[in-house]
Amino acid sequence: MKYKILGFVFIAVFFCSLPLWAQENTTQGDQTGRIAIISAFGAEIVKLKNTAIIEKEAVINGRTFVLCEIEGKKAVLFLSGVSMINAAMTTQLALDHFNITHILFSGIAGGVNPNLNIGDVVVPARWAEYQESIFAKKTGDGYDLGWHKEIYPGFGMMFPQPVDLTHDRLKKADALEEKFWFDVDSELLAVAKKIQSIELVSEAGNVKLSNTPKLVVGGTGVSGMSFVDNSDYRTWIFETFNAGCLDMESAAVAHVAYVNHIPFIAFRSLSDLAGGGEGENEINTFFKLAADNAAHVLLRFLEVWH
Repeated sequence: MKYKILGFVFIAVFFCSLPLWAQENTTQGDQTGRIAIISAFGAEIVKLKNTAIIEKEAVINGRTFVLCEIEGKKAVLFLSGVSMINAAMTTQLALDHFNITHILFSGIAGGVNPNLNIGDVVVPARWAEYQESIFAKKTGDGYDLGWHKEIYPGFGMMFPQPVDLTHDRLKKADALEEKFWFDVDSELLAVAKKIQSIELVSEAGNVKLSNTPKLVVGGTGVSGMSFVDNSDYRTWIFETFNAGCLDMESAAVAHVAYVNHIPFIAFRSLSDLAGGGEGENEINTFFKLAADNAAHVLLRFLEVWH
C-alpha cells in the first residue's frame, strides 16, 4: 500500500509540474538575437503574423510568443495585452526569456493633432506616461499641489508628474531617476524617415476614407490607462504636450526598453480621433484599416533597415 501511495504522489507531482516544465523548455537554448515585434491585441498582429515565416511558438505564463523570420530578420512576435501594466509585464517577460536586440510596436491609436486624420501613421520621437499625475486639492484660487511641482498645466485637478526609475546606469542601488519623456532610438527613427513617401491604404472592405493617409515621423506621443473619447481632454493633450497621438501601451514599453538598454520605436495608425470626431467614436469602423496601415509601415521599415 505504501508503494502505491508513493506512486500516486509521484504521478500527481509530475503532472502538476508539467506546464512549468513545458514552459521552461520552449525557449531553452535559443540565444538567437531577435527583434521583439509587439501589438496590443489580435487584430493589430494579423498582417504581421501572416507575413512571417514561423519557426515555432512558445507559451510563457499564458502568453504566446511566435519565433519567426520577418522581412529577412529574426523576430519574436507577440501581443502585449491592452493597457500599460500588461504592456510593461509582457515586454519584460520577453526580455527575460529571449535575446531581444530591439523593440518595435505596431498598433492603432487615437488622433490628437487636429492636422492628422484617421488612417495616418504616426511614429513619435518620444513618449510620455502622461496620466501619471497628482489629483490636486481644490483651493479658492485653483489647486494646491503640495510638495509636487507643476511641470505641465493640469486638466482640472489632474496635474501630470514624472515617473521614478531605478536602473544600473545610476551606479547606486535603489537610486532614482525622475523621467517624463522617453526618447525612441535615434537610429531607428532615422530609418523611419527614409520611408515617409510610403503609400498607405485608404480603403478596406466596405470602409473607405475621405482622405489619403500619410506617414508622419517625429513629434510626441502619450500613453495612459484610459481610453479617451472626450473632445475637451483631447484639446488639453494637444495643447499641453503637442502630441500627435495617444494610446494605452507605447510609453510603458518605452519605459521598459529604457531601463533595459534596448532600442525602441513605435508605429501607430489613427483609428479614431479620441473624441474629436463628430458623433460616435470611430474606432469600431476603422480599427482594421488602421491596424493594417501600421503593420504595413513596420514591414516596409524592416525591409529597408539594415
